[in-house]
Amino acid sequence: MKLIVYRNEREASAATAEALASAIVRHPAMVLGLPTGRTPLPLYARLAELREQRHFDASRVTTFNLDEFWRLPASHPGSYRAYMERHVFSRLAIAAGQVGFLDGMAPDAETECLQYERAIRAAGGLDVLILGIGTNGHIGFNEPGASLRARTHLAALKPQTRRANAVFFEGDASKVPGQALCMGMGTILGARRIILMAFGRGKSKAIQGMVQGPVTTRLPASFLQLHADVDVVLDEGAAERLAASQAG
Repeated sequence: MKLIVYRNEREASAATAEALASAIVRHPAMVLGLPTGRTPLPLYARLAELREQRHFDASRVTTFNLDEFWRLPASHPGSYRAYMERHVFSRLAIAAGQVGFLDGMAPDAETECLQYERAIRAAGGLDVLILGIGTNGHIGFNEPGASLRARTHLAALKPQTRRANAVFFEGDASKVPGQALCMGMGTILGARRIILMAFGRGKSKAIQGMVQGPVTTRLPASFLQLHADVDVVLDEGAAERLAASQAG
């Protein structure tokens, strides 16, 4: 893992956006894996600014999202599809035909997951995958447990994860669906390059475990230690425990 520590979230997000925009200039038909949540919002905002300033053209980019809530229609304001339409697809002018997305209202979850895996393979795989990390070390909706699923699957959400997503449901965790479709850890590790972003002291324990702890299903992000090309983009708060352990 390559650790990159910035003074704050704003600087980290801006630098990552500029690096990603440059990568798209070099590879206009890039296949991007994208997350939702609060962490990537400044990244997406800066990417939109760069695109509007004509620093890059995203018209040939293909995207696949990390996850989507189960039994939540795309039209629901709390859906991840609605989030991406607001913050990414409309602002980067990515055509609907180039957007890969899990359907939370699909008739059958297993069939939907298999189709998603096939679509990723047909696109040539993920060139770059952007990730966040939960305070419990989850990646996407791959939650800590006795085992992890390798491929896209229907996941049950921990109460802590539902609380973290309450912001998209009027602050009410009880309104957050209890299940979601999600890329598996094998799918994630199949990306050619991974950029994980984490900000704030609340993420520092998970980051320490991810970087310095054992590879364990009890902290899904630790599996990124097995990948050959991972950038870990942090602010000083998220890196706090790493700095303390190195000083000790």
